[in-house]
Amino acid sequence: MMTLKERLLSAAVVAEDKFDRLKERLFSRLDAGKPYQIIYYRGFGSPSAVWVKGRVLRQRDLPTPSDRDTFWHNLLATYQRFESDEVPRVTVRIEAFGQSHTTVSDEEGYFEFTINPPNDLPLGRVWFPIRYSLDGITQPGTGEPVEKNGHLMISPPFSQFGVISDIDDTVLQTDATSLLQSARLTFLGNAYTRLPFAGVAAFYRALQSGPVTTLFNPIYFVSSSPWNLYDLLVDFFRIQGVPKGPILLRDIGLTPTQFIKSSHFEHKLGMIRKVLDVNPQLPFVLLGDSGQHDPEIYAQVLRENPGRILAIYIRDVSEDRRDESVRELIQTAATFNVPMLLVPDTLAAAEHAAASGLIDPDTLPEIRADRRADKTGEMV
Repeated sequence: MMTLKERLLSAAVVAEDKFDRLKERLFSRLDAGKPYQIIYYRGFGSPSAVWVKGRVLRQRDLPTPSDRDTFWHNLLATYQRFESDEVPRVTVRIEAFGQSHTTVSDEEGYFEFTINPPNDLPLGRVWFPIRYSLDGITQPGTGEPVEKNGHLMISPPFSQFGVISDIDDTVLQTDATSLLQSARLTFLGNAYTRLPFAGVAAFYRALQSGPVTTLFNPIYFVSSSPWNLYDLLVDFFRIQGVPKGPILLRDIGLTPTQFIKSSHFEHKLGMIRKVLDVNPQLPFVLLGDSGQHDPEIYAQVLRENPGRILAIYIRDVSEDRRDESVRELIQTAATFNVPMLLVPDTLAAAEHAAASGLIDPDTLPEIRADRRADKTGEMV
């Protein structure tokens, strides 16, 4: 017999499905002139496998953010991000490495695919071109093909390690433990008004370079924020000088078993597993914060992947009573001979990384300068 929660969830899923189909029929008439748009999310992988994902929508380009944008400009841009008209069940063609593949968008317009690259990839190259297009569909009014060019990242053989980082309250100041403050920053700000933690950009550049500046260590950003915020985060990283890397977010739609497709814990753990799976040759450094479940998630990753985690840095953004449970996980990590540090700021993590041979000690002055500039509100 179904429980009350299961009955409510089942009814919600049915209602959402009916609403989506009604919306699809309605917008097929009302938005006949609205252009198709392929949103691509940076693909990633290794010489053995590459994972790509994107979404097909009917919408016009979002406005380019500016440091002069008003409250109303930011609110309108946020509305446009979340009021998306998804295009389900269309064939998406993916062209990369001289190969052509097809897949079909799901009910929310998302598509994903795993590509096996050729064996003769050029040595030393990290970013590779990729093209997405819609089969049998053209832009209304112009008849032009629906296409999107992008890039995907393949970690090169000479990478020393990979980096997996949380975003909210690790790179980006969001106060994710406060729902009201987090919502205010999300809905009323833009890529220029959002603030990084002091010194983050320089520290991440040092991690990407490693102890030898000729290296390239791939950086992956994993967050439970919805995919709708992807463009905002891309702009934020670009503006702040944070190294470019795949940004892995979450679909917040309903499923037959959950009100949200995956919990914060399940989503982040699943994405981290995917990153590790497509990079079987790489060990990793993990960065997060104490505000939500990063220490617990990283401890689970450590248990599942003994020998593959080099260090874990947790930014302390929570109250003292939370610190005690984090310290217990630090002891768990110690049994695997992996340092898990609860750090007050970026510089403390960077100093440990330099002493451990993860970054070049000569980058510490730049990280200190970046930290001072961020704290005084200057752009670096």
